[in-house]
Amino acid sequence: MKIKMPTPQQGDIKKVEESERPFGKKNYIAMGCCLALIVIGFILMAGPGSSVEGGFNPDIFSTRRIVIGPAVTFLGFLLMAFAILIKPRN
Repeated sequence: MKIKMPTPQQGDIKKVEESERPFGKKNYIAMGCCLALIVIGFILMAGPGSSVEGGFNPDIFSTRRIVIGPAVTFLGFLLMAFAILIKPRN
């Protein structure tokens, strides 16, 4: 049994105007920058584990991993909300 899907007719496809779109070019650029900030924050938090053969690795408590990385990531998420809310000028 074959199911035939209806093909869109020329009248079915509607071109959406720039003013009707929910996001503009500025929104997408801002969201891309925020996504890059989030990825950079997670990279800053990455590193080796705390247990090393024969001892303890104090690098897990470095300022980069417990302060800077989470702050950059949080800033990226916070700015992402503003990037979504930017209203394009008409």
